[in-house]
Amino acid sequence: MANMGYCRFYNTLADLRECQDHLDDFDLSEAEVKERLRLVRVCRAIAEDYPEDGDLGIYEEQNSETD
Repeated sequence: MANMGYCRFYNTLADLRECQDHLDDFDLSEAEVKERLRLVRVCRAIAEDYPEDGDLGIYEEQNSETD
């Protein structure tokens, strides 16, 4: 089920952290092994979209406006 826009990142971050805790699991179905690889590829693509110095620019500005 898709996340609602107002909680998408909050919910996804919790799920992503759980997946991170289980990246080295060996007792996965064939489908889960494939999806693990797809997840890692998506995470890499997301990470490549941001500068290495961690400066998230406008995203941090948006966060400070809502604090």
